[in-house]
Amino acid sequence: MSLESVRTYLSVKAPDIAIIDHAASTATVAEAAATLGVEPGQIAKTLSLRIGDTIILLVTRGDARLDNRKTKLTFGARPRMLAVEEVLAVTGHAVGGVCPFGLSTPLPIYCDVSLQDFETVYPAAGSTTSSIAISPERLADLVGARWVDLCSNREAGVARHSDAVASQVNG
Repeated sequence: MSLESVRTYLSVKAPDIAIIDHAASTATVAEAAATLGVEPGQIAKTLSLRIGDTIILLVTRGDARLDNRKTKLTFGARPRMLAVEEVLAVTGHAVGGVCPFGLSTPLPIYCDVSLQDFETVYPAAGSTTSSIAISPERLADLVGARWVDLCSNREAGVARHSDAVASQVNG
């Protein structure tokens, strides 16, 4: 059902985007990166979070970690991951296939600036074996996401897009 809701969503909003069915698990960042033959950062993982009384989705690069301090500064409360059952209930997608497309409940969607480190990212497409290839900008536009800077502690040696922007702004 979840893959079908994504297929329906994309057929209306972005009929040029094909769903890739891998016939192998892409449920984790490591599995998706290995199956697609890309680095883990290119996997666009979708986190289902409760911040205060609000449930949001945050799409971030696969090797990023949510920074509680940044999240509290941005939203005024600490983030809490949703329980597996609640993820399915509010998104219509099972864990491992969660994505910002074809949601069963309208939710605020945010994209972390860490996605902008790549020309193409690969979010799930509603099942544990499917994904799509899309630019971060188009992803955000397609789902009406707002850009935020909520992640940190990525692999050493990878420059943060937001750090580069900050250094340009701050001189």
